[in-house]
Amino acid sequence: MQEALKILDQYWGHKAFRSLQWPIISSVLEGENVLALLPTGGGKSICFQVPAQLQDGICIVVSPLIALMEDQVSNLQSRGIKAMAITGGISFDDLDKKLDNCIYGNYKFLYLSPERLQMELVQERIRLMNVNLIAIDEAHCISQWGHDFRPAYRNISIFKALKPDIPLIALTATATLDVIEDIKDQLELPDLKLHKKSFYRPNIAYNVKVAEDKFYEVSKLLTSTEETAIIYVRSRNATTEIANYLKSQNYQAEAFHGGMKQQEKKRKLADWLKNKFRIMVATTAFGMGIDKPDVRHVIHLNLPENLESYFQEAGRAGRDGNFATATAITNKGDIPVLENQFLAKLPSISEIKEIYKKLFSYFRVAYGEGEQEIFNFNFNSFCKQYAFNIHKAYSALQILERCSILKLSEEFHKKTFVKFEVSPGSLNHYLQSRPEISEFARSILRTYGGVFENLTAINITSLAKKTNSTEDEALRLLQKLEKDEIIEFDHAQHDASVTFLVPREDERTLIPHTKFIQQYLQNKKEKIEQVLTYIDNDKTCRSKQLLSYFGEKEIDNCGICSVCTKQQAGKLTRDLMNMIYLELMKKLRHSEKSSRELVAELAFSESHILEVLRLLVEKNRIKRTPTNTYKAN
Repeated sequence: MQEALKILDQYWGHKAFRSLQWPIISSVLEGENVLALLPTGGGKSICFQVPAQLQDGICIVVSPLIALMEDQVSNLQSRGIKAMAITGGISFDDLDKKLDNCIYGNYKFLYLSPERLQMELVQERIRLMNVNLIAIDEAHCISQWGHDFRPAYRNISIFKALKPDIPLIALTATATLDVIEDIKDQLELPDLKLHKKSFYRPNIAYNVKVAEDKFYEVSKLLTSTEETAIIYVRSRNATTEIANYLKSQNYQAEAFHGGMKQQEKKRKLADWLKNKFRIMVATTAFGMGIDKPDVRHVIHLNLPENLESYFQEAGRAGRDGNFATATAITNKGDIPVLENQFLAKLPSISEIKEIYKKLFSYFRVAYGEGEQEIFNFNFNSFCKQYAFNIHKAYSALQILERCSILKLSEEFHKKTFVKFEVSPGSLNHYLQSRPEISEFARSILRTYGGVFENLTAINITSLAKKTNSTEDEALRLLQKLEKDEIIEFDHAQHDASVTFLVPREDERTLIPHTKFIQQYLQNKKEKIEQVLTYIDNDKTCRSKQLLSYFGEKEIDNCGICSVCTKQQAGKLTRDLMNMIYLELMKKLRHSEKSSRELVAELAFSESHILEVLRLLVEKNRIKRTPTNTYKAN
């Protein structure tokens, strides 16, 4: 332990381990295979970085996100530790050299994606490396019941053949009991020693706010311009829209999403970490692996698709141990949006069978053939030819990939993006003299919002159909707009591919997987229902609800969430109701006021004021005007 503490102090500047870190490190040093469950901000990376530093050789880390790998490698390098990440976009020669460096160059850490691990060259070189530890980060991705399941993670058990005597540590911040058991099964390590810290975060108040005007609610929650916050939304356009709104309210806010160029994302992240601005409005991918301890608020403006994602994102608040708030803002309109975004896109078993069968027709594969054959694939053309719903067809292909029936190339997931680089006035002037482009450009503007602010995903097939042109013609017009510097155009070449992993047997191929597919679809629906239950349940402590979901049962009320504080505040008694009534009537006798103004001016809880307003309208003591203000009768 003294040697471990010396390493911890030397490289990380900490004098002591956090709770559970040393028991995990001790198990690893004793050669045990470990599954470590620590809450977000619990210091998971230390659990494999310290033991790797204590031993000769290199630690191989499998991680799901390039940004996460690059961030950890940069962090290690800044501490004088030799580390590298092998990501996409490098030549075979460069890959060869990097792997040689891991064998002969005294590197301590090699970060790989699970997909890289499948390469024969990578496996050959790992056999030659002096490996001291194997670390699987974000281990919930291994499980088919996990919220971020990655098919390539299922093959990590290859380490048993490559390095049978080297201990393995799997780490995650979110895993239900079912996911824990599935991780053990998939890693083929029944002796995996579980180290689990309670996910309870006593400093975080989990709140749910019901608000028709979410923008206004956000500005109410952000009580100080000096407090750091993350605001999560689901669309790129919303990041810009909300950031601009907050700037108009004198907050320091910036938008962050996947459509931004890498250099811009790095700059914004660096500025936010240095507190050059305080509020990051981002899509949900932002934040993984980023350790900013002073985040005081995490706000969700859209409901998540599962409680694992929500808990992980909310857990980015208050890592310094000081009081922080995680708030989900919702209203009745969220429920159909959530169901439409996630449930309506799920294909049925019969639809999956039909899509699978049509793939073979599309590629003209005969019955009994096709195994290990690779086909270039224009997905939009496929959906158009057979009149398939694009979202359901894509979900069906992902499910078939999960079943190891086929494999989608990395390029398959890329989209085509467009952003107008000129002002609306300049665009109009440009189009006036080019009628052959005008209708096409205006069709983009009518179909996609936010194309002046962000790189926006477009569907070339759909645009061609709307403008009565071919896809080739639509592509030519986009290239013309790009050449004239009217748009920024990021075109995903349709050289995506599908590899059939088993021969064509139509429905017979799917029969062994039917039960899994049914469970998978049911699991998706249940996760949505669990989110809705969490939002609707205003009787049970929010923290207790979340912890119960992860299998923790013996939990006291947190005392600080929106449910606990409401219960502590007491009910709306008759005396309190009379007090609010008198104060309301004083205000409304002199002028009309909105509910916002009344809430801001009166020293009572918002829910109590709104309830008394409702009763007064019912009893005809006051009336609501067409402009949504109230006045006394």
